[in-house]
Amino acid sequence: MQRILLILGLAWLCTAQPVAAQQTLTGLARLNEAGITLVERRGRLELTLAITQPVPWRVFTLDDPARVVLDFSELDWTGARPEALAAQAEQISAIAVGTYRPGWSRMVIELAAPMLVTAAEMTTDAPGARVRLALHATDEAQFAARAGAPDSAVFRDRGGQAMAAPARPAGGDRLTVVIDPGHGGIDPGAEHGGIREADLMLTFARELKEVLLRADNIDVVLTRDADVFVPLEERVTIARRAGADVFLSLHADALAEGHAQGATVYTLAAEASDAASAKLAERHDRADLLAGVDLSRSDDAVALVLMDLARTETAPRAERLAMALVEGLHSATRSAHKRPHLHAAFSVLKAPDIPSALIELGFLSSQRDRAKLSDPAWRFSAAQGIRDALIYWALEDAALAERLRQ
Repeated sequence: MQRILLILGLAWLCTAQPVAAQQTLTGLARLNEAGITLVERRGRLELTLAITQPVPWRVFTLDDPARVVLDFSELDWTGARPEALAAQAEQISAIAVGTYRPGWSRMVIELAAPMLVTAAEMTTDAPGARVRLALHATDEAQFAARAGAPDSAVFRDRGGQAMAAPARPAGGDRLTVVIDPGHGGIDPGAEHGGIREADLMLTFARELKEVLLRADNIDVVLTRDADVFVPLEERVTIARRAGADVFLSLHADALAEGHAQGATVYTLAAEASDAASAKLAERHDRADLLAGVDLSRSDDAVALVLMDLARTETAPRAERLAMALVEGLHSATRSAHKRPHLHAAFSVLKAPDIPSALIELGFLSSQRDRAKLSDPAWRFSAAQGIRDALIYWALEDAALAERLRQ
């Protein structure tokens, strides 16, 4: 696919300000009082952002679904109200804003139908700057021909190329656990009662790390240690580079329909255990799309076959891991979902060579769970339960591996 990128480089090159004034551009830019305005006409959209100072920025489009991505270095989105903004235009399905990489902010506009960027400019407007974006309706073929994420050193993924994981059973001299606090940055996850899932899971991940490190024979790596966005595939890459024996993804979702409470442990399966599990997996994967990740590159058929072969060994180990986690969490907290072990096609669990589990520590849509998740003492008990489960699983896994070698 031919890809055409519209890049707007260093914003101060577009200004008429004197050099002395440019020295003030290193601070964090913010939305000014005018904020973000959106005007929709037949077949056209015009988006304007009024900010306190010019900053480097760029815009590009992504396909499947059609999205417009704006990156800034760096912009505070306080007051943006993306949901209310998206509701103003029929040609917009959703808008997400937030931190994408340390030092870089992102806005992603999901379009209801393909639209081309026909104009994009930043003008200085003392004491700040104004970004204007014009979009015109087009057909799918033209949009696809111009869509694509750029290969830019500034915006390159931190993960780079994945390294091969060492082929060793768990339960050796040391156990390497990769903890994945769900969501982050532009993707806050569930929000309920003033609590953001991304913040809560980062807090718990740090607490869990401290508990595991005290076990002496456990090494711990976090996929993120700040409020930043990490794509799903990069989370798995981090685990593989660390030589992970175990990968644990931490979440606390909210259900719009129905009622659920208690901890749940998920392992990978093509078919979800129930409709709610399928919706959770779909929402987790959609977060990457709405954050502007380019998912156009897919594994080839040979790679998929090799991964399926690897999973024949890893899947039973992951199932035993899940059962240990269910027992550990229930013993430590007496909190468990009515079906504590479920299956779904979470992309973050698809590493074929690493036993992986996704822990829904509770549901923010449940008042009872929110109270527990907000209690440091309860979280400490949960962390101890996970630690005990990992130690038990590692011993069992090593014993089974020894039998297979005999």
